[in-house]
Amino acid sequence: MKRSADKNSMQNEYIALFEIDEEAGCIGVVFPDLPGCISVGDDFEDAFNMAHEAIACHLEDEDSPPPPRTLEQIKAEWEDWEEWDTTYKFYITKIAYYPLKPTTRKFNISLDERLVRRIDRITNNRSAFIAEAVEKMLNQTP
Repeated sequence: MKRSADKNSMQNEYIALFEIDEEAGCIGVVFPDLPGCISVGDDFEDAFNMAHEAIACHLEDEDSPPPPRTLEQIKAEWEDWEEWDTTYKFYITKIAYYPLKPTTRKFNISLDERLVRRIDRITNNRSAFIAEAVEKMLNQTP
């Protein structure tokens, strides 16, 4: 997945802990700022690439991602830091969060003809109109 630099990327760089699991022969990735966001790879390069994908998927539905903490803040505030610091062999790096680009696909849907005529009276792009209406409805749902 190609990523481009973003002027706000510094605000979206999350500290990642890369745990080397020699027994399993892989590298696991944990993000202290993103509980439940984990990833794994066969080697460091694979784990790094998977970490980018994990962040994007984890934050896909977030309107505003949580602010990343500094390493000092994580050491002071993260409840698992002491265990990690004393138990695991790991590397620390930052992983930038880049939102996934929307993928447009064709779907076959059925609509009442009268509704389609009403849509056509106010727009020449049915798909965009319906997508925007659905997005608005989904954002109103708790």
